[in-house]
Amino acid sequence: MRFDVSSTALSSRLQAVSKVIATKNSLPILDNFLFNLDGNTLTITGADAETRLVTTVEVMNPQGSGVFALSAKNILDPLKELPEQPLTFDINDNNLETFIYFQNGKYNFIGAKGDMYPQQKPLNANAISITMESKTLLSGISRSLFATADDELRPVMNGVYFDIQPDSLTFVASDGRKLVRLRNFSVKSPERASFVLPKKPANLLKTILAKDEGVVNIQFDENNAHMICENFEMVCRLIEGRYPNYNSVIPQENPYKVTVDRISFLTALKRVSVFSQASNLVKLQLKASEMTIFAQDIDFSISAEERIPCQFTGMDLKIGFNSSYLIDILSNISSEDIILELADPSRAGVITPDENEENEDLLMLLMPMMLSE
Repeated sequence: MRFDVSSTALSSRLQAVSKVIATKNSLPILDNFLFNLDGNTLTITGADAETRLVTTVEVMNPQGSGVFALSAKNILDPLKELPEQPLTFDINDNNLETFIYFQNGKYNFIGAKGDMYPQQKPLNANAISITMESKTLLSGISRSLFATADDELRPVMNGVYFDIQPDSLTFVASDGRKLVRLRNFSVKSPERASFVLPKKPANLLKTILAKDEGVVNIQFDENNAHMICENFEMVCRLIEGRYPNYNSVIPQENPYKVTVDRISFLTALKRVSVFSQASNLVKLQLKASEMTIFAQDIDFSISAEERIPCQFTGMDLKIGFNSSYLIDILSNISSEDIILELADPSRAGVITPDENEENEDLLMLLMPMMLSE
């Protein structure tokens, strides 16, 4: 086999696919990229035990066709350092000795047989399919992923839950202390369904979709999901188990309501939280037109306090939150103002944007920290 390909085009595809390859694989063949040359199209596959990522790149002057595997490290690291230029691949069909010729030199290594690479399992006949804009999927994953858990006892919490209704798609993530619920009403489905997308493929999609402007088709059954976008295909194993009833933990009666400028609140939190590194506790003292943010570290005899304007309805109130979680939440909302709804210092706070984006309904929830005073 022989073909020519752009170094930049090949390197960018390889770097994207390489993110799926695990550091330590139970199967040595998974340390390789799988290549399939068919006409002018070179298909590139990377995989670990549960996720597979596939992309294609156009080649020139192809001679022959076939399947072969090359070490990801051997090919990826050198290509990162090459400037844009044509590369010529020359692969011996018998022993898979591979030469890569470029302007000032060549690389040489031995490939592996492509038939040793694990095959993709087809979806069941009853697989469900939905289609959405790539930016819709990217938005849902990006704004919920930070709230997923790392819980060995409840693995179903370690991913993003897709709750598919006939008139909407809801992205949900929670670790028991914070929760994100993002409804998007532009996605329609003929039937109700759901699945839990693990954290690793969710992160891969976040990277891929950032450069994609097209449509994503998602097909899934009880065990696996197949996601097809403009330049990539991904197959991943889903997390099995029943996701908790997320709506039941969202408090409905919240008599206290705070409206505050998001950026002012966020930047003040970042400054004040430096003074509570041991506990991450920040105290919010709410009055009619002012919010006071307070943090301290008794061991080091340091403290900080800032006041920012707000609109608050209700009696004066003090409540404590984990500053890191609160900063994450505010960083994943895009509106100018946010609304914080509270009931009392021991119940969860509900945070929503003052204005939702088109076709969206975003709600975030954060459990409070107990105050000693």
